[in-house]
Amino acid sequence: MKFISTLIGFIIFVLFFGFALKNSQEVDLQLFLHYELRGPLVLMLLGFFVAGAVLGVLALTPTVFRHRREANKHKAAVHTLQASALQANQPPQPDSVPTQ
Repeated sequence: MKFISTLIGFIIFVLFFGFALKNSQEVDLQLFLHYELRGPLVLMLLGFFVAGAVLGVLALTPTVFRHRREANKHKAAVHTLQASALQANQPPQPDSVPTQ
């Protein structure tokens, strides 16, 4: 399995490397207030991809922390219930079946 994942990773690397070699021409990025960025197309694409990934992670951060906080509350509640069940130490109640 490790060999297959290494092989797939190598193939993806070769594909991206070929993409980078084919897209090495200079591009101009026009920004506001007459600012201009100039660089290879592949670096511009890589920069915007990284920026998008970072923004996506930052957007998910509050949700992840909220779910983690709720999970900790539930774990504490389960622990409290288990501790109280061990302290009760009462025999189980018999079934309530009428006898004739």
